[in-house]
Amino acid sequence: MKRIIVFACALLLSVAAFAQTYDLDFTQTRRLKISGKTTVMKGHLTFDGKDHLNMIYSDPAGEFFTIDGTMVKMNLLGVKAEMDSEKVAMVKLQRATLLNCLSGNWQQAAKDNNANSEVTEKTGFRTVKITAKGAVQRGGYKSVVLTYRIKDGLVTRMILEEPGGIETTYEMR
Repeated sequence: MKRIIVFACALLLSVAAFAQTYDLDFTQTRRLKISGKTTVMKGHLTFDGKDHLNMIYSDPAGEFFTIDGTMVKMNLLGVKAEMDSEKVAMVKLQRATLLNCLSGNWQQAAKDNNANSEVTEKTGFRTVKITAKGAVQRGGYKSVVLTYRIKDGLVTRMILEEPGGIETTYEMR
């Protein structure tokens, strides 16, 4: 019993060490693989390390993507929506994947997406590649590539590939 408690405490401390907060600018590039059409957007991202994320776009102005607890709200690329992720399974998976990737809990993102993961390190950066094992569940990702800065654990680049061939890259600065 004592061994289990010690292991659980160590696990919680290691997860807490990777939980990150963000307050930075980002560039989002969305590419349709089949046509090559690309959309570039810019904005500011804040994240509390748990379940509050705001992506407020300056270009195009007025667009946003917000996670506030279980609620996901957006006005993005012509889509306006407000959804409770506890009531919409695909939104629940997308929300969890995004929050887990930003907070450094990529292992859980891989598990949630029924995916394999591969980690490499080079010159101060850790790259995590998460690849679906088979058919991708609705709301899941075919692949996710994360680049973390080793010195502070912050994501500097995140690439999300949807099964339909849409690839979205976030560059954080």
